[in-house]
Amino acid sequence: MTTRLDLTQDVGELTARIVDIESVSGDEKALADAVEEALRPFPHLTVDRDGEAIVARTTLGRGERVVIAGHIDTVPVAGNLPSRAEGDLLYGCGTSDMKAGVAVALKLAAALREPSRDVTYVFYDCEEIEAERNGLLRLSRNHPDWLTGDFAVLMEPTDGVIEGGCQGTLRARIVTRGRRAHSARSWLGVNAIHAAEPVLALLNAYEARRPVVDGLEYHEGLNAVGVTGGVAGNVIPDECTVTVNYRFAPDLSLDDARAHVTEVFDGFEVRFTDAAAAARPGLTHPVAAAFVAAVGGTPRAKLGWTDVSLFSGLGVPAVNYGPGDPNLAHQQGEFVSLEKIAECERRMLHWLT
Repeated sequence: MTTRLDLTQDVGELTARIVDIESVSGDEKALADAVEEALRPFPHLTVDRDGEAIVARTTLGRGERVVIAGHIDTVPVAGNLPSRAEGDLLYGCGTSDMKAGVAVALKLAAALREPSRDVTYVFYDCEEIEAERNGLLRLSRNHPDWLTGDFAVLMEPTDGVIEGGCQGTLRARIVTRGRRAHSARSWLGVNAIHAAEPVLALLNAYEARRPVVDGLEYHEGLNAVGVTGGVAGNVIPDECTVTVNYRFAPDLSLDDARAHVTEVFDGFEVRFTDAAAAARPGLTHPVAAAFVAAVGGTPRAKLGWTDVSLFSGLGVPAVNYGPGDPNLAHQQGEFVSLEKIAECERRMLHWLT
């Protein structure tokens, strides 16, 4: 049985309802069903579905088309469901990242029968896991025409500030090797875990760049995010792997980023496992400039990776703008300000009317 969403509810109440429909990455069907059921009755929208991604579009023949997109999945629940409200704050898994933004987009889809621009609303799955499973990437391959537009807004958490572009991300495994031996006779072997010490030393000494790109300052980072090694409690290990994550500014291509990591770990075995390109801010594009003028505030750089990168690859200028606080994303105590959600809804309505 489908869990229903009432799009006439206050946007804060709708956010709580969406949060309470658990939708950890790979298990979004219940929420996708609810979004589809809520949108299909509106005659001004054409609604399509691909897997657990829902796309709703107006076709009014306007001179511009904008895309408003948000992922419906969350990181794993950490004892933070169901949602609860305390004063102006709504707590729960996905409140900030990014079910508040999804609620705003759903309210816009329901309310704007005659928007000033044609609008495509995209609600998609699997954003919080490996890039190859990303629902927006799947849509771009299966139905690229569904994502056509002059400009896109990713309703990622930005605390109500426009964030331009995004940093790229790649992961690599730095492998050290040794020779197995009995730990009682360790001098007969070579310990691969001990051999990883220089890798950690390089990371501790690493100085991250802070380049300015198109007027916005980005802050890179290269960090260890995992270490694996060991055979048994009485064996000197012959292999150790340090997994590193490089977050790089949009003045670098994927090839540039890979070359940099290879250079940093010169002399070590480097295996690249996953990567997603950065995106330049693109705020000088006329449609983007109009959005900045309507929403107000001073844009800043997006330090995380978002699907702005994918839209950039499709030739669609895009920004991040949403009511959640990015610093609270993925935390057990994640929350969002109800006033921020309402403010975001008001500003988006102003832009589109």
